[in-house]
Amino acid sequence: MTMQKRLALAALACLWMLPLSGAQAADDLPTFRLECNNGVFKPKKLVVPAGKKIKIEIFNTGTEAIEFESLQLRKEKALNPGGSSFVVIFPLEPGEYKFFDDFHIQTGQGSIVAR
Repeated sequence: MTMQKRLALAALACLWMLPLSGAQAADDLPTFRLECNNGVFKPKKLVVPAGKKIKIEIFNTGTEAIEFESLQLRKEKALNPGGSSFVVIFPLEPGEYKFFDDFHIQTGQGSIVAR
């Protein structure tokens, strides 16, 4: 095998491995837990680091469906009772970002504070 073919194969192997590295990095994100029980978020205010990509794990601990939604962050996630999921949020500027439970507007209010 010529040196050029070996280099080409090595380059292809490196390119093939890149997506695996990215997927692994996603699991290493700072992760925050948010629970919603029939339209009541816990915690109501989630403090996160500004300027860092984060992951928010959302758990529906209630008996009714919920929909986590943030217009400012352009995120939404509907969950059945007992369901869980997550959203990844790209680095935020310092400030407060509102979210709500679209199925329980009156009680389901909260915010993410980036510091």
